[in-house]
Formats: sequence, C-alpha cells, structure tokens
Amino acid sequence: MLIDSFNRKVDYLRVSVTQRCNFRCQYCMPEKPFEWTPKEQILSYEEMFKFIKISIDNGVTKIRLTGGEPLVREDLDKLIKMIYDYKNDIDLALTTNGFLLKNQIVKLKTAGLKRVNISIDSLLKETFWYLTKKDALEAVQEGIEAAIEAGMIVKLNTVVMKDINNNEIVKLYEYAKQRDIQIRFIEYMENENALESLKTVPSAEVLQEISKRYSIEELPVKENSAAKLFKDEHGFVFGIIEPYDDSFCKTCNRIRLSAEGDLIPCLYYEDSLNIKSAIQSDDKLEAVLKEVVKNKPEKNKWSHTTNQSLDNTPKEISSRAFYFTGG
Repeated sequence: MLIDSFNRKVDYLRVSVTQRCNFRCQYCMPEKPFEWTPKEQILSYEEMFKFIKISIDNGVTKIRLTGGEPLVREDLDKLIKMIYDYKNDIDLALTTNGFLLKNQIVKLKTAGLKRVNISIDSLLKETFWYLTKKDALEAVQEGIEAAIEAGMIVKLNTVVMKDINNNEIVKLYEYAKQRDIQIRFIEYMENENALESLKTVPSAEVLQEISKRYSIEELPVKENSAAKLFKDEHGFVFGIIEPYDDSFCKTCNRIRLSAEGDLIPCLYYEDSLNIKSAIQSDDKLEAVLKEVVKNKPEKNKWSHTTNQSLDNTPKEISSRAFYFTGG
C-alpha cells in the first residue's frame, strides 16, 4: 500500500502514453506544431508495463491511459492487454478526444478496457472547429455512439469557456442525458500553453444554466473524486470539476507517469522523478515510486478568485503542459 506524507492512500495511476495529439485545442496546445517525438525519448509499452506492474503490486487499483491523444499511438490495445492479463480486475480506463475511437473501440474492449471518457466541448460544427482546429465533430460523435454500442461505461468531459461554448451548456447536458451517460463540466484551467484570451466560466454559472431547465440537487461527495456530483428530478447524474478548488486534494489518490518517464506527484506541480534510469531494476522502480508518493504535496496552488493563491502566496500559473501530464 502506498501512503503519502499526509496519510492519503495513493491507488490511482494516470499514464500518458504520448504527448502527440491530432487536435490543437485552444485551452491545451493551440500553438504547438504537429511533430513526432523521437521514439527513443518515450517509454516503450514494455517499459510502461514494468512500472505499472510495480505500481499494482504496491496497491494501485485504478489506471487511466491518457495523452496527448492516446489513440494516435499505435497498438494501444497491446498495453491494455498486458495490464488486463496481469490483473483482470484492475479499473482500467481511457481518456480520449474520440476522433479515432469508432474504429478501435472493439479491440480496446476485447483487450480489457472497461471505461472511456470522451472530450466534447461543442455540438456546433463551427465552434468545434474553432476549439480544436479540426473538422471532427461528426467523427467524435460516431466514436461516442460506438463506445455506447460496445457496452462501455462512457463519460463525457466538457471544458466550459466564456463567450465560446457557455451557450451550449444545456444542449450538451441533454445530449448526455438522452444517451444516459454522465457528463462532467470542467472549469477552464489557466495555463501558459493556452490561448491567452480564454476565460473561465465558474461552476455556479454552469449550475445556474442547468437549473433554468431542471431541478437539481447536490449528491454526497465521493471520496477521491475530483468531481462534485448532482442529480436532476429525473435521476440523471452529472458532474462539475473545479480545478481551482483544493477541497478534493484532501483525499487525492493519484500520481501521473508521462510518456517520457517522468513520475509526477500532482498535476499542478513541477516536481517529478524520471523512472528511466531505474527501468532495469524492480527494486529501483519501487524506490522511485515510493519517493514520489512521499513527496506528494498537500494541495494545489491555484485560485482564480484573487491574485493570490489559496495559502496567500503569489498566484502561480502552471507552466506544465497538460498534454505532457495527461490532464
């Protein structure tokens, strides 16, 4: 079992299998040129699995594969199968933009994938193109339908931004509701790699928009969950994620492994250790894992309500690229 310095059990590993992405989302990597990361710089699936195996042996029960866009890396089903064959009751999930999902979902499920989170920030073709710089809305929607048809547990993620897609909150809500799949509305996370003009829509405004159409109530907070859950009068459950709020940090149970081997204790921190030099030794890998868990910070540093962080130190804007850490 992995216990950090604040007595939190760490049992959730997010693995970014690639920094590459076929979208150029305004809030993530709008100016990053399309490129190929040299193969020798990223971990092979075998190296990733070696670390994942050590993590499972030390109590990790949930693994999420992320990117970049994970489906642009070939043969992802092979990594999924390695994990599933080692421990078939692991909670194994994928976060994707959905563009390539339609043609891959069956083999991913066959390999052992259990859940999939799909990003969709607009149902309007023009807005979707503006946000992603790709004419891909139809393909993403086909990916969502394919995942539902395959019997996957599906959730949708929507980043809400002022004057861009905040007029679609109810439409996106009803899109998910009609398919009986949970949607989580995410406050835009300020970072140095995003388009500078983007503005956050506070969660209170999201709830206000939904409340104009539906009667909603907040559900009890789930331990380790970054999302606050709500239910409408028909029993449909949706979520709100407030990345600037540090309340979920009290029970944060996750660490992140980048495609290049950096093991990161918190999305908002620069601190990390690289596992590459330890990859040939299980004992060394375990030592790196335990050192990173020990150094996991108590909470994040962000606040969008003032120019100060939550502990009254100067506000910090993350320079960590979310396509590097996996969001």
